[in-house]
Formats: sequence, structure tokens, C-alpha cells
Amino acid sequence: MTTTEGASTSWTADSLAQLELHEVAQRIASGEVSSVDVTNALLERIRRLDPDLHAFARVTGTEALQAAEAADHELASGIRRSPLHGVPIGVKDLMHTAGTVTANGMSIHAGHVPAEDATVVGRLRDAGAVLIGKLTMTEGAFTQHHPDVSAAVNPWDAQIWAGCSSSGSGVAVAAGLCFGATGSDTGGSIRFPSAQNGVTGLKPTFGRVSRAGVFEMASTLDHIGPMARSARDCALLLEAMAGRDDADPTTSSEPVPSYGSLLELDRTPRIGIDRWLIEQFDGETRGVLASTIRTLEDMGWVVADVHLHGLTELAAVYGTLLAVETAAAHRATYPSHADQYGPELAALIDQGRSADVLDLQEATRKRSVFAEAFRNVLRAVDAVIMPAIGIAAPTVAKVATAADESEVFDMLALPTAPFNTTGSPSITLPAGFTAGGAPLGIQFVGAHGMEAVLLAMGAAFQATTDFHRVRPTL
Repeated sequence: MTTTEGASTSWTADSLAQLELHEVAQRIASGEVSSVDVTNALLERIRRLDPDLHAFARVTGTEALQAAEAADHELASGIRRSPLHGVPIGVKDLMHTAGTVTANGMSIHAGHVPAEDATVVGRLRDAGAVLIGKLTMTEGAFTQHHPDVSAAVNPWDAQIWAGCSSSGSGVAVAAGLCFGATGSDTGGSIRFPSAQNGVTGLKPTFGRVSRAGVFEMASTLDHIGPMARSARDCALLLEAMAGRDDADPTTSSEPVPSYGSLLELDRTPRIGIDRWLIEQFDGETRGVLASTIRTLEDMGWVVADVHLHGLTELAAVYGTLLAVETAAAHRATYPSHADQYGPELAALIDQGRSADVLDLQEATRKRSVFAEAFRNVLRAVDAVIMPAIGIAAPTVAKVATAADESEVFDMLALPTAPFNTTGSPSITLPAGFTAGGAPLGIQFVGAHGMEAVLLAMGAAFQATTDFHRVRPTL
């Protein structure tokens, strides 16, 4: 492991790659280093490291350097579009990028070249971000990579799962191949790779970020959010990404605050914990939660007991909701092109196509029961603490059994998937390591529209701890 060094006027590709997004942004804005220099440094690092890591589905080096040159010209002219101006970031490969293949991790879309950007991609370009490439993801945003796609490799340990479905996003940020990335989350797909790769991820409130121009997995469960090295970085990314979009009628009309300037807590947080539920997890998961709670109490935060009524029942039927909505999203290509689908995604769609309507109704009822119970819990606390993944640092081999052993999938998603059904925002934070040195993460889950509070909580935790500053040795 290596840790971030302090500021220096000299730099190399590797030293730049250790920085957080806001740190490199300040250096670009001050003229200490140019966007072209930073972009070239990362492209060199990608050429050297990504043949082993497979974080990128495709690298857009020529376009990135053109954008970096434009950013340098504007900055030299006194124009700074946002704190992202000139900073290289990666885009998950389910978000349309004009003129660049967007495949959704699927062979069937390998030749799909969108004419227009997804709204979120366009907003990042407008903010001056340099889009350095499209990031590897699991097939159709489900659990496994398509057989024709090289799976992203965890930079901490190749035997440790990199997470799904934003696998490349987590790997690229952790490995210093980009300073931030976009992710999507339908049942844990920002939180899993954030925890597994030791980075910070934010799943915003459902509708806070537009999904226009994004391949759909499950229409009422999909969320779009940022992944980066710190809560501060995620705040800067979210500020550029969020906002009302007429092309996506589910987006919120609430104004987008300046998240980056709202990172100071204005009150002592109250954090809820369901101690009975926590006992269902493995020892290392319980251990990282216990150590995090001790840290929060040392910070003066209040930790209170809560009961997440209906969470386990909802987690058990979440697969029905996911399967039905995924089947609906793939009607145009499945089963007519079933031979181009990998086995795990095909099995999920088959499950959805054959779902019993009474089972779907029961899952919907349990969704409503848990949503109301969770709203009641959040009347007494500011957020609930949970693991970011239900099994501590699972291996690639362990997760590969999920298709045959449903209890593996159910346990992985127990602390995550229910909060997709409620549309609740959640921030995932690096919080420790296993005995073998693999990253562990926790999440704070809050009420709708409370991203600013969650980001401030994350910033406060990261001002006290340094887990987010530890880098894999590459």
C-alpha cells in the first residue's frame, strides 16, 4: 500500500495519479500543471497498467487530448467552467457518448455508436471535464461480465472481486487511471465496486441525476451517480451531473445546490444502526462496522438503535422486481437475439418473463411496507449505517457461485438492494481492510434529497480517518 504525498511543484505521471480530483483540479486551475500534461500522464499510465486491469472498454485518447487543449486555452483566458475543468474522468459504458461506441457491456451492442451524448455526459462536458474513455462494466449492468468481455481486475488483489456492475469505474479510480467516474446502481452497483476497490461512491436520490441516454436495466431501480476518491470529489461531480432534465420525466425539479461548498456539518449527526441485522453478516463486516461506530462516537456523533422493519423480507423478493423490469428493458432484443446474451443475464430475463403475477404483487407490497418503515426510521436519525456489501471482500470465485447459489447473491445485496426500491441516497466510504489487506466499506443511507448532508458526513469521517488516502501498490 502507498499513501498520498503532500503537494509538490514537481510531478510525475505516478505522483499525479495519487491525487484526489479536487487536488489535481486546483493544480490545473493554478497553472502548476496543464490539463494536457495531466491527460498525457494518465494515458501513459493506462497504456502501462490497463492491459492487466481491464478497467477501460475503450480509451478515447485523441478526443481527450483535444478536450484538454481546449480546457487549457479557456483557463489561460480566465474562463473556468467548474472545478472539473480540465480534469480527466471516465464514463461507464452504458452512458451514450456521441461518436464513441456505447455497448452496455454486451456483444449485441458492440457496434452501437450514439449520435448524441447522454444528458449526464453532456453536463460533464459542459463543466469542462476531459472524458478519457469508456469504462468496463458487467453485461447489461447485472452481476457477471459477458463471456466476450475481459473482466475488470481489482488492483488490490486479482483474486478479490472488483464489484458489479460499475466494475471498471471502481478499478480505474482506485488505480489512478482517472480522477473520477460515473457509475450506475440498480442493486448495489456503485456501492459494491466502491467498497471492493477502496473508493468513495454516491448513489443519489432516485431522479436526482438524469437517466436520459443511459441503457436501462430496471426502470424504477436505476440510479446514476459519481465515484471518486473522496466525498469532496463526489460532491464536485454530483454538482455537475445533477438537475432537472425534460428528457427524463423522473428527474427532480429541486434546484441543484453547490454541493462542494456544503461540506461542513451544521449539527451533530444522529446515526441509526440495526444491531440485530448487523449480526447477520460475517465477522470482518461486523468488525469494520464496530470500528466505524467507535470512530463516530469519538467524533461526538450520536449512534442510536433502530429497527429496519421489512428489510430482510424485501431483500428476499428484490430479485423478482429486478427480473421483471430487466425483462421489460430487453424486449427488443430478447429472446430474438438470445444467443448473443451471456448465461447470467439471460437467466435473469427468463426469470422475469416467467414471473408469477402474484409473486410480483407480493414483492411490490413488501416494497411499500419497507419504504414506509424506513421513512419512519429517518424521522429519528439523519442516516442509517450499513455495510456497503453483504460479504466482506468476496473473491471472484465466491461471486461466480451466485448464479447457482442464490443465497450468495441475496447476502451480497442484503444491505444495498432494498435502498434502490426506496430510491434513497447513500454514500459509500472506505472504512478499513481485511486481515489480508483488501478494502472494506460502509455506507450511510439517508432521506430523499439529503445528498448534501451525506456528503458532509462523508467529508467529516474522511477528515478524521485516512482509509480513502491509501492506494494499491501497482
